[in-house]
Amino acid sequence: MGSMEFSKDNGNAAFQIKAYQNGNLIVNNKSYDFPIVVMPEHLIAPWGPTSFEALKAEHFEILLSYKPQVVLFGSGERLRFLSPKLIASLTDHQIGVEVMSTSAAARTYIVLMAEGRQVAAALFV
Repeated sequence: MGSMEFSKDNGNAAFQIKAYQNGNLIVNNKSYDFPIVVMPEHLIAPWGPTSFEALKAEHFEILLSYKPQVVLFGSGERLRFLSPKLIASLTDHQIGVEVMSTSAAARTYIVLMAEGRQVAAALFV
């Protein structure tokens, strides 16, 4: 995978995605090569699942306490869809879930965060 740096600085958010390159996410100035959840004021690192196949409903249920409006799920370099059972706890609480590649999820997170939205990005690298 190539390098994708993000130049937008979103000022007062505590956790900002700076780049996604070579299987690593750069949040602020720290590199992560394992699944994480990034929110404007919170970071869960490591997130819990060690692989896409290891995902369980509980991994998404822990996000409820943060009250996001939307959860962006970055499935890695290629798009992989989630079973509705995995995200039922979120959708049952009217929390939107969008599934996309990790690079697309990182870009979308930056835009929504800049708009002041309560967004969580659950990202695989």
